[in-house]
Amino acid sequence: MCRPTAAVLAVLIACIWSGPGLCEQRSQQLNTRPIIGVLAQENLSDDKFARGSSYIAASYVKYIESAGARVVPVRINRTEEEYVEIFNSINGLLLPGGDVDIQTSQFSRAAKIFYNLALRANDDGDYFPIWGTCQGFQQLSVFTANKNLLTLTDTKAVALPLKLTQGAQSSRLFRSFPKDLLQSLADENITSNFHSWSLSMQNFSRNAKLRRFYKVLSTNSDGKKEFISTMEAYKYPFYAVQWHPEKSPFEWIDKPGMVHSVNAVRASFHTANFFVSEAMKNQHYFSSPAEEERALIYNFLPVYRGINTVFVQNYYFD
Repeated sequence: MCRPTAAVLAVLIACIWSGPGLCEQRSQQLNTRPIIGVLAQENLSDDKFARGSSYIAASYVKYIESAGARVVPVRINRTEEEYVEIFNSINGLLLPGGDVDIQTSQFSRAAKIFYNLALRANDDGDYFPIWGTCQGFQQLSVFTANKNLLTLTDTKAVALPLKLTQGAQSSRLFRSFPKDLLQSLADENITSNFHSWSLSMQNFSRNAKLRRFYKVLSTNSDGKKEFISTMEAYKYPFYAVQWHPEKSPFEWIDKPGMVHSVNAVRASFHTANFFVSEAMKNQHYFSSPAEEERALIYNFLPVYRGINTVFVQNYYFD
């Protein structure tokens, strides 16, 4: 039995003895020291700075830290038992963008383990959020559909406005956004897209597993195909964006699609703030302060790769 389950039982016993007032008080308590795992992935083949076997772009770490959480790097090539231990110690997981095979890579293997753990945990009342960006979005769609339904789109380096769906404003993700920011997201080219593969609305609509699992919050088009750009799960605290909110404040390569406007940076902050607020609802913890300290990203130094590289800084891991 994992620690969170034991903690839940302890609260229930306390409620029985102390009445409903304590139950209500405990249920409203938030974890104000959240720690979010960011999954590493295999090094890019053309990365001359690479060392070890995997990396995490520092922009994802800064993105999480900007909203008041700490980061634990989740390395690939670990055992399932190690991943279970990490899962029971962190308060959420971010699946970043990148360029690995989302069906055969070590990134995909590790992500699948965490995905299944999160499904079971949430079903048992242990709130555990997952956020997927770009490749992370695509990875979540493959897990849910149990097949790869992605299609090629002309979206490699372009900034787009979001075509918000009717239910977007009432969604968990967007309902706390300032109204003027939602309007900017809908009107301005401020979401950075750097992907060749997308989940088309056509393929989504034809797949019952995806339709039942995810609520579409926004779509976009490359001029020929309409694809999903933002979605959240109905039942689970799972969120996915095909665009890159972390790039606007933290990546600086001079390319089409890179936007550093005030509203683009605001959108980045509000998405990060939302995900961290979800992680605050989770009560997982490390077995000791020393174990927590050893796991944190602070133990690793990012490598500066240059302003005109796809990632300004990377963390590398064995």
